[in-house]
Amino acid sequence: MKRFFFYILFGLTTLPAKAQELFIEQPAKLITTFPFKQLTGGVMLIKATLNNIPDTLNFILDTGSGGISLDSTTCTEHKIPHSPSGRTINGIAGIREVDFAKNHELNLPGLKIKGLDFYVNNYEILTSVYGIKIDGIIGYTFFSRYIVKIDFDSTNIKVYAPGSIRYPSGGFLLHPLFTALPIQSLRIKDTRTVNANFYLDTGAGLSFLVSKDFVDDSGFIIKKRVPVPVEAQGLGGKKRMMLTIVKEVKIGPYSFRRVPTHILDDEYNVTSYPYLGGLIGNDILRRFNLVFNYQKREVHLLPNSHFRESFDYSYTGMSIYNVEGEILIDDVIPGSPAFKAGFKKDDVIMAINNNISNDISAYKNLLQSGGERVKVVIIRKGVPLVIYLKVGKIF
Repeated sequence: MKRFFFYILFGLTTLPAKAQELFIEQPAKLITTFPFKQLTGGVMLIKATLNNIPDTLNFILDTGSGGISLDSTTCTEHKIPHSPSGRTINGIAGIREVDFAKNHELNLPGLKIKGLDFYVNNYEILTSVYGIKIDGIIGYTFFSRYIVKIDFDSTNIKVYAPGSIRYPSGGFLLHPLFTALPIQSLRIKDTRTVNANFYLDTGAGLSFLVSKDFVDDSGFIIKKRVPVPVEAQGLGGKKRMMLTIVKEVKIGPYSFRRVPTHILDDEYNVTSYPYLGGLIGNDILRRFNLVFNYQKREVHLLPNSHFRESFDYSYTGMSIYNVEGEILIDDVIPGSPAFKAGFKKDDVIMAINNNISNDISAYKNLLQSGGERVKVVIIRKGVPLVIYLKVGKIF
């Protein structure tokens, strides 16, 4: 419960005879500081434990999540009981019924959060995308209780108890709308300028996403620029999207030009169109040090050392996953650079440019070299092959 100091103002002839009370909120108190790791697209991974389970678990910190959740295989492995919730969640590729695991304790470094009810979902797809076991997602249930400072320069998170807080100088204070998720008005410009609302989604490892309905109705994207097809992943599984470029995305006073933009044919309406146009992802948000203050409905942005980094315009047309320790090629889009080079579904990547780390993040980084020719060693049906791939660009 918030505590308040109060002062009684006395006696000036210009004041009403009745004393006035001025309530001053208690300053926010720092509870803990802990590190995070950045995955592909700037997605944040934090370590925590659950109840008395000794194993450290991996959670994605996600402002795009309306609660807090656990992976179903994690529940099975650690014998965490759960039961049907009678609820469903929408993902980019489908709708799923989810269970509840009730009344558990999450132990972050320096912070214990008791009495949590976790949704239970299957995050196998996220584990294969990042090559690291994803045990759960931490969203609104956490952010709504604390003030959370995220520093992408030091890769540290500071958690404060609610209260008055002085934001860093030199930044800008947003006043988003809130459902369970922060919603911010953005100005976007391509063939024309449009103002619309978008989710602020730290769990999305991309720059910007718009729904196809929003694009069709607003007509703001230049028609002569032809998007390229890509495979994306999220709750519900895999989904084919289109990838293009938008001339400008502006959040607060900060403008980003030539922004890679995913167009989602949103049949399950995860973007809540027509109320919202889509979402702004963490490949933009990571360019700021952020303060999320849900109780005050405030988000503070401070440009950091990543602010002027170039966006990723590379395009291969193939998706890679870590499946039981092997880096597998899954989707090869007809007509794409990967298709023309001769890659096929289920090829196993052994090395890229002499990198034999078997690290999916390292391999993805090596494939983000638009215009360059890379050497890829694969195994196809037990036979080693060398394929040279000229990485394409989306502009």
